[in-house]
Amino acid sequence: MSGTSSRPVPTHRRWTPRAYLYLALAAAGLVGTWTYNVIAIIERRDVLGDWFGGGPSVSSLTTDLLVVAVAAVIFMIVEGRRLRMKRVWLVVLTAPFIALAFAFPLFLALRERALAEGRDERSESP
Repeated sequence: MSGTSSRPVPTHRRWTPRAYLYLALAAAGLVGTWTYNVIAIIERRDVLGDWFGGGPSVSSLTTDLLVVAVAAVIFMIVEGRRLRMKRVWLVVLTAPFIALAFAFPLFLALRERALAEGRDERSESP
């Protein structure tokens, strides 16, 4: 028998195309949000004042994003537990401290990887 194997590489050892898409979105969210955060820091802006004091349109957007953020965090916690993902709490902490636009796509990428790993385990069992 030869030393090569025709068995495919398990998907848990590689990232799926969808996971790469989510990682790209996480990177875009990180760069996009922190570009403006750095500008606000350099200009010594009152971030909360700008956020909540910018008029009804900005307040509407703020409310919209806060509701989505809460829903996303709940989803990350529940889904992370369901899939037995390790250290999901670290990803959840990146939402308020880095950006939800980074945290949620990162979670989705890690979730894709966990789902692929689960598919591999089910296909390997007799």
